[in-house]
Amino acid sequence: MRAVQITAFGEPSVLSVAELPDPVPGPGQITIDVSHAAVGLIDVFMRQGLFGDRPGLPRPPFVPGLEVAGTVRELGEGVTGFAIGEPVVSMSATGAGGYASISVADTALVASTQRYGIDPAVAVAVVPNAAMAHVALTRVAHLAEGESVLVQGALGGFSAAFPGIARRLGAARVVGTVRRGKLAAAAVTKLPYDTIVDSADLSGALGEEKFDVIVDPVGGDVRTHSLALLKAGGRLIVAGNAGGDWSHQVDTNQLWLTGTTVAGFNAGAYLPAHPQVVRPALEAALAAVAAGLGETEIDVLPFAEAVTAHERMERREPVGRIVLVPGEDSGRARLSAA
Repeated sequence: MRAVQITAFGEPSVLSVAELPDPVPGPGQITIDVSHAAVGLIDVFMRQGLFGDRPGLPRPPFVPGLEVAGTVRELGEGVTGFAIGEPVVSMSATGAGGYASISVADTALVASTQRYGIDPAVAVAVVPNAAMAHVALTRVAHLAEGESVLVQGALGGFSAAFPGIARRLGAARVVGTVRRGKLAAAAVTKLPYDTIVDSADLSGALGEEKFDVIVDPVGGDVRTHSLALLKAGGRLIVAGNAGGDWSHQVDTNQLWLTGTTVAGFNAGAYLPAHPQVVRPALEAALAAVAAGLGETEIDVLPFAEAVTAHERMERREPVGRIVLVPGEDSGRARLSAA
């Protein structure tokens, strides 16, 4: 198979295209002929070696990538409910294996897209993140109908999945924030936010408004501002650290005094401990995307441009998602399930 490997922890240049043996599914697994593999910020962190000392996570050489779309290639022992050639979208439990023309997946982390008719580029760009947004909002934040939600970094790959899922769960108001340089893109997005505001001017844009649930994948000063924007009894989901501030701390006495909750959500840690939530979350995500709530900008690049993809991710350049394909096709589009 053709794959993009991380040959050592380091800069984007450690990514290279290689020919590797075709994988074979084990019991309870399938292999997928990959048409599209999504590029995420977590892939960048993995390549940089930020989690290199964590038990169970891959070390070089390895193939990165958490999310793929394609068709079922082969069924492992005991697998039922899937057919050869069926279109699917899949998530990785190990944080690896996606940037390849053939991927192995545990069937618990796979969902068929056949009855939804979703473009595979949309499926890989939106569905896994939307599934994780569903888990975070229902299992971690316990979002109730009629509550309000604020999403920091509103157009980022993971953040962009939250407004559609929040709407499906009955949120009364969904607000997003972006850096000033992305306000123009925010003005034309079709993501179902009530409004998107400048993250540097929250008090001017929001006045005294506070929120029941805040999703923060950014960290640092943005996280401090997030805490100040919670209602009494509100919940903050710490969903990433895109800003790169690894020293930020939370005053737990303030949590006590305000009755607020801060909960971390990391799919790599949560899913192995709660595998039963994945399939319902994937189905909820597919329904949301099929309902038109999954439109996003998608840049398609070939495996040979994986270095470019990671360089752009490091600059926090993309609005939407970057998707890699095994062939030489490339392009940019605003895509949805419709």
